Amino acid sequence: MSDHPLATRSGIPDELAYLRATYAREGWRTHANYGQLADFWLHVHDSLRGEGKALAQATADYREGQMDLAAYHRQFAPNLSHFLQHLNAHHQIEDRHYFPRFQALDPRMVAGFALLDRDHHLIHEALVASAESANRLIATFGGDNDDGRRAADDYAASADRLLALLMRHLADEEELVIPALLHHGERSVD
Repeated sequence: MSDHPLATRSGIPDELAYLRATYAREGWRTHANYGQLADFWLHVHDSLRGEGKALAQATADYREGQMDLAAYHRQFAPNLSHFLQHLNAHHQIEDRHYFPRFQALDPRMVAGFALLDRDHHLIHEALVASAESANRLIATFGGDNDDGRRAADDYAASADRLLALLMRHLADEEELVIPALLHHGERSVD
């Protein structure tokens, strides 16, 4: 078991986010070294947050009877597929390209990026569980409405777990990545 488990932490510890005090979130966008990569990173994270929240809202609307099955069916599978593929691809790029480069910049970064890597594995497990639950839900479309509602409840529980882990992770990752980009410059990891 690792220190600072994703499911229970309320933020990334100062000893891992050692640049946070120097580069506070409020000043990121106005810093001289804030460039296209930092902006893109935050945009991707905001997109993932929005996609996840939209799926959760559509599922809540269906479960609460505010959206009919046909409307839910039309949007659920394509939106879920896009979200899961987007999330998985984003983590693969980070794990294979960016995280090793950040770790090479300063040995003090190794522990923080190792923590984020462990997060990725936990998020992937939650992603798989959510996808499996979603497949069970999709299998009920066109069948018994009660089975569909139960499957939607099960999916909502697994998706809520995934989103909770993801939201914490994205915020923590930003607290490491953006200050590092501001401190070292974007060319250092390109």
